[in-house]
Amino acid sequence: MTARLWSVADVRAQAEARPTALDVMAFVSGVLMILIYSQGWLGPVMGYGSSTTEGPLIRLIYFPAYAAGLFLVAGAVPRTLLGFLKSPLLILLLMLVAASWFWSVEPAATVRRLVALSFTCLGGVALAARFRWPTMTEVVATAFAILAALSILIALIKPDWGLMSSTFPGAWRGLWLEKNNLGGNMAVGFGFCLAAAVLVPRRRKLWSGFAGLCVLLLALSTSKTSLVVLILMVGCVGFVWLVRKGPAAGVASAWIGVVGVMLIACIWLFAADAVFGLLGKDASLTGRTEIWDGINRVMVGHEWAGYGYGAIWDDTDTFAPLAWITHYAGFRASHAHNGWMEIWLNIGLVGVILFGFWFIETWCRTMWITFAGGEGAWVALPFMAAYTMGMLTESITLTWNDMRWVLFVAIATKLALGEIQPERWVRFSSARP
Repeated sequence: MTARLWSVADVRAQAEARPTALDVMAFVSGVLMILIYSQGWLGPVMGYGSSTTEGPLIRLIYFPAYAAGLFLVAGAVPRTLLGFLKSPLLILLLMLVAASWFWSVEPAATVRRLVALSFTCLGGVALAARFRWPTMTEVVATAFAILAALSILIALIKPDWGLMSSTFPGAWRGLWLEKNNLGGNMAVGFGFCLAAAVLVPRRRKLWSGFAGLCVLLLALSTSKTSLVVLILMVGCVGFVWLVRKGPAAGVASAWIGVVGVMLIACIWLFAADAVFGLLGKDASLTGRTEIWDGINRVMVGHEWAGYGYGAIWDDTDTFAPLAWITHYAGFRASHAHNGWMEIWLNIGLVGVILFGFWFIETWCRTMWITFAGGEGAWVALPFMAAYTMGMLTESITLTWNDMRWVLFVAIATKLALGEIQPERWVRFSSARP
């Protein structure tokens, strides 16, 4: 009789814990937002031969992502405001971006991209405010699972879309325009799927399977840089696992981490050529160093303020900064291919310093939650490692309509906010059957 009563009580508790329609809508809105910001639709919609990432139609497609972010905010207004209040450096960065209109070389572009950046940041803060770590992780993992499944389908059904042809023939690119995009996104997707497998035991097999699918797609992309990022993320997950084993293992893990960072620094300083050769790269990082040299030259006299947010890369005037960067690089670039350089170009050294403080703060919070035993460490540490490495060669920082910037803002804000009380969705997803 007692066992029967306990069984009825368990069923009733699970029924009460089931997510409401609003919970499901919030989950779907988060997934939709990540899918749109992933830009995996650019190739199928605009054509794989096109390099266009701007235009009226493209801007229109981002509107549902903005609406999804506003819907998430509507369900957690006080906590969203608290998220902004606990991220003062983000507010200062947005204020500096807005102020750059006064000295922008393309004021109209700065205003348009300020609006897009504001909605992008709002989406990241809303994710952190609306969901707990397990649910937020599942939201992102679900989006990556959909992207991975669609990438396989498009490569199998329409190979001239899903596979590279002229350069790197046979390498998979999936939904994206280039194989490195597929590899980089699948590396990040692997981290979130693996974290979801840890944080949501009820669906561990499901998320482990999708993590394996991300690894398979990364291998098919033949992106060696993404493979390095994947190995780094696996190492971070192993680091978190060791820290959880106890104080002695935590101390040993800390020493392993310090030694690992020092080893990476030594390899970079004294054996960079060997690493480039192993990765199939040259010392110029496929022309990136020429771009950086051009940026260093055009920034003379504009070091502290930059040229205005989002104003450089569309200014085609003969004597515009882009013309000089193109002259020194030998080809026209579409962005700085470095997160720090991009900020410097847009809002100067003041912006670099502000973001640098926020970046260091986020890293400190990440290490704190790792050693304090917080569940967010399974998400934050691997992502921060991958994001830090990605910033060195890609402009993924303070970027409008960019998925990786949304995820950085979400994780940084979540670390600042701390945890909230379990909502119905998490209680149901982690409940015992």
